[in-house]
Amino acid sequence: MSRQYIDCREFPSTMNCSVALSADSESELLDAAIQHAVAVHGHADTPELRAQLASMFKTGTPPLQAPAQATPA
Repeated sequence: MSRQYIDCREFPSTMNCSVALSADSESELLDAAIQHAVAVHGHADTPELRAQLASMFKTGTPPLQAPAQATPA
């Protein structure tokens, strides 16, 4: 099993969130990501949000430097 992460710095937001979460299991990471999305970003815990967050997981650990954010089209 390899470590996985999700990094808020990769996604543009009005609050410029700098949180990056990592865990050894997908279920643990998903639980932490959902808690963060609900408590900090005001999202509702829905099956759609869970699927969206899980699709954004990457293998490894978050980089020390903030990744470049995607620019809106």
